[in-house]
Amino acid sequence: MKERLARFAYALAFVLVAIYAVATLAGPKGIAALFEKERQIQAADKRNAELEKDIERTKQRIDRLGSQTEQERIVEERLNLVRPGDKVFMLPDSKKK
Repeated sequence: MKERLARFAYALAFVLVAIYAVATLAGPKGIAALFEKERQIQAADKRNAELEKDIERTKQRIDRLGSQTEQERIVEERLNLVRPGDKVFMLPDSKKK
């Protein structure tokens, strides 16, 4: 009798542990959440790589801006300035017909 009761207790404990394991793996913090976190990590890694490239491009631009000629070129371009002696060609606006 004691042996049957012990077997029943072990079987019951095993079933309870199995139910707990399934509930934990299928629950909100289970396997689905693990895959979602992995996807978020991959997206963050991709964004970090993009930001690192952007930082490198910005550093290179800063280095180029250290030269006087590059600074002048950017100012002329943004303000539509022309140096004395440069020729300016006025093209008709293609939107007006």
